[in-house]
Amino acid sequence: MSKEFLSAKDKLFEVKSTLNISGNLVSLDEPQVMGILNITPDSFYAESRVNQETAILKKAHQMVKAGAFILDIGGYSTRPGADDISEEEETKRVTDAINLVRSKFPEVLISVDTFRSSVAKHAIESGANIINDVSGGNLDSNMFETVAQLNVPYILMHMRGTPQTMKSLNQYDDLLIDIGKELAIKCNELKQRGVSDIIIDPGFGFAKSISQNYKLLQKLSYLKRLGYPLLAGLSRKSMIYKTLNIEPQDALNGTTALNMIALQNGASLLRVHDVKEAHETIKLFKALNT
Repeated sequence: MSKEFLSAKDKLFEVKSTLNISGNLVSLDEPQVMGILNITPDSFYAESRVNQETAILKKAHQMVKAGAFILDIGGYSTRPGADDISEEEETKRVTDAINLVRSKFPEVLISVDTFRSSVAKHAIESGANIINDVSGGNLDSNMFETVAQLNVPYILMHMRGTPQTMKSLNQYDDLLIDIGKELAIKCNELKQRGVSDIIIDPGFGFAKSISQNYKLLQKLSYLKRLGYPLLAGLSRKSMIYKTLNIEPQDALNGTTALNMIALQNGASLLRVHDVKEAHETIKLFKALNT
């Protein structure tokens, strides 16, 4: 696949636009919003952290009401330099939250944000529908087999190293080609294991400098040749607030601007802290393209 990926530069690629979730086909023909629900005490954006039942349900209700297609529940902060926590603690955080959200919002799609296969398995058994792995299988050799056994959609993100070491691993011969090849190899491995429902996340901010992030966003459509829908996770990241010399809490306007660019360059999912604003951005994008 990697050879084909590199040689077909001027070819139009057919991108898969449906996900099979528990036997139901879910369409991504139109862009959708994934709302971030951090069950952590140390995620980089303080206002996204919730860990009490009332706060979790309030945030989930706000996101669902605002148009979230998926709620992404994570119990391990992957910001640069984040503290490590045990599998047991991460499992408890996410499964408690999933059970709580599922009891109140039975129809909403839930993804579990984890790089640990055991946490992913417990989360799916607790009612999650999708596995969102920031490591792309790098940090747990059992992840791909677990995804295949569970038969659920998988969000494959590009990252090098760990959240603790990734900042030093951003040397590329050619940014787009290298990222594309690394993702293509993993798509092949997943396909060989019988996993067909894959979403590609290019991993903004993960083993990439600020300038590399902007180049990747500018050329995001290049990754459509992998044949899978693209997710853009730009929300309030350092590429925005460091460029603007502001704090994450002030980076909504910048997030909205870059989300529109991501949509124009082929993103099917926006992973965000601010669902209402992202949903409005999609509405305007659709108005521009009707």
